[in-house]
Amino acid sequence: MRSYRVWEHGAPSSMQVDLLPDLVPAPREMIVDVKAVGINFPDTLVVSGKYQVLPPRPFTPGKDLAGVVRAVGAGVEGFSSGDRIMAQVEHGAFAEQASVPPSQAFLLPDGLSFEAAAAMGLVYQTAYFALVERGQYKRGETVLVGGAAGGVGLAAVQIAKGLGARVLAGVRSAAEEAVVREAGADAVIDLSVADLRDNLRAQVHAATDGHGADVVLDPLGADFFAAALRAAAWCGRLVVIGFAAGDIPTVKVNYLLVKNISVSGLQWSDYRDRTPELVLKVQQELFDLWRAGAVRPRIMRVFPFEELPEALELVAQGKVQGKAVVSIGGGAA
Repeated sequence: MRSYRVWEHGAPSSMQVDLLPDLVPAPREMIVDVKAVGINFPDTLVVSGKYQVLPPRPFTPGKDLAGVVRAVGAGVEGFSSGDRIMAQVEHGAFAEQASVPPSQAFLLPDGLSFEAAAAMGLVYQTAYFALVERGQYKRGETVLVGGAAGGVGLAAVQIAKGLGARVLAGVRSAAEEAVVREAGADAVIDLSVADLRDNLRAQVHAATDGHGADVVLDPLGADFFAAALRAAAWCGRLVVIGFAAGDIPTVKVNYLLVKNISVSGLQWSDYRDRTPELVLKVQQELFDLWRAGAVRPRIMRVFPFEELPEALELVAQGKVQGKAVVSIGGGAA
């Protein structure tokens, strides 16, 4: 089977495609014929060597996959050969076969394609946990989403709307505005303006009659973080998801005291490893939102296996609205 592998950290184009033996399941493990993989921003950090968790080289990167169970090892319950599944793994998805622990796999509902499932993995789990678990969202509140046209951002817009929020979507271009409005955003916040520190608060207050944002989801960091704090409502909650804009910000904690604001962080993979039963519950709720039509993964482009590095590069450059997905042998089945 073919597998992209990182021998030396670098640009996406530095990965090699190696021909490896077919995988054999170990106990409490199953082997999946991968049909589609979702490309995530953390994947770009793993390949470049900038992620917080890096396996020994050489290794196969990739965190999101959908496919068909090929074989199950001893002790595996709830899955059998031929099952259609999606899974989020620490690494190993960028290949024609992947090893998956049953606790990190979910049976696909009828009608959900492999491409859509691959696009509905890590970013939707991340957005849900950020909004509900860390942000303590309550129905009817106002949610401000930074980078709202990206993978996590667009997932957050859809989930928040599906759960009854008023959603303010932060974008940087007219093209991104069209994407978030299609996803149901109630108002658009222009993040490309000069003096974001004051201008962001002015826009949020104008959209909320001076109330501010009850929950802020921040996958950007940099200047957005400080500006969004100023736009938060009294007793607002800001959740740090990532630093896609580059710089890691700091906070003056006296501001948290004055407005009773809380700031928390989300490392989703800790929930996957520590509380898989909660992750399963959330995935079922995401499937329910999909059945209700609230969640619809937006796939900007489906790439063939041979063009996977190009998809990674576009994600690294912030040029993807929604998700980039790679199809591997019959992904639409």
